[in-house]
Amino acid sequence: MQTAQIVPFFATLKAANPMPNTELEYTTVFELLAAVLLSAQATDVGVNKATRKLFPVANTPQAILDLGLDGLESYIKTIGLYHSKARHLLETCRRLVERHGGQVPRTREALEDLPGVGRKTANVVLNVAFGEPTMAVDTHIFRVSNRTGLAPGANVLAVEKQLLKRVPPAYAVDSHHWLILLGRYVCQARKPRCWECIVSTYCDYQPKTPAP
Repeated sequence: MQTAQIVPFFATLKAANPMPNTELEYTTVFELLAAVLLSAQATDVGVNKATRKLFPVANTPQAILDLGLDGLESYIKTIGLYHSKARHLLETCRRLVERHGGQVPRTREALEDLPGVGRKTANVVLNVAFGEPTMAVDTHIFRVSNRTGLAPGANVLAVEKQLLKRVPPAYAVDSHHWLILLGRYVCQARKPRCWECIVSTYCDYQPKTPAP
């Protein structure tokens, strides 16, 4: 994708969806952190089904701790890798209570120090909760960035660095939402729906998938 095409690429996505947001359901910063932690290798739909039952009962670090491991697992057992995620979430809650007064920290270093919180999860929290122009590169963004030529890279960190360089500041905060949604619903892995894509004009992918 040529540099001159990047602004119209994002302008088109913005016109179609002016205020994008995560599809994970949350009402507080801690709920967002917990939902993102649980979403690794799982769908947002699956996580939302579990947290709709969990959060009304326990939606603070201390409340999660009070559930205990068995109690927490009973709410999230429908999510993949729930054993390890439950342990990570409990330990994260313990550290939030002991080191941060039960509040979610606002720095990358402090977030990544929490069990089960990697760079991608930290980027999501920094972006969605605190409005920072971070790039949380998941499988959808990785695919779209490479396929369109927007930000090619051999691994997620390379793609993230390219996006931080190439995405114009005016679109930086919302860009990762647009790219995720594009990859999830249109630029799909096995068969991209090019005939439905509003930004196919700017995309390097060839040959475009014809309409069925």
